[in-house]
Amino acid sequence: MNQAVRLEKGAESPRPKELPGRPVRVGLALVPLLSLGVLGFVPSLTLALRRGTRNDRLAALLFTAASVGWCLQIALTPEETHGFAYLLDLVLLTVSTLGAAAHCLTVKGAGR
Repeated sequence: MNQAVRLEKGAESPRPKELPGRPVRVGLALVPLLSLGVLGFVPSLTLALRRGTRNDRLAALLFTAASVGWCLQIALTPEETHGFAYLLDLVLLTVSTLGAAAHCLTVKGAGR
């Protein structure tokens, strides 16, 4: 029973295109820092759901992949790692923690 919804000319989109305020973005940036990267996808996913631009979706995809990759890296590597496995773990941890927080704080205004 889907009915077609007709948007009139000049109707506003229900999704806000502006960024949340600075205090909200600082709070969102604290999420990956306090969770040590496990929830590194939350700020970018929140921004992608709020604004819906292509760049926001790509950032959400990147930080989700980094968080999932880091969790898999934790599960699959032994406790004492050296070399490439250690470097990969360090890069994934840095991207999903510091990268996600920095992205949330430095994302620019609306624009498609």
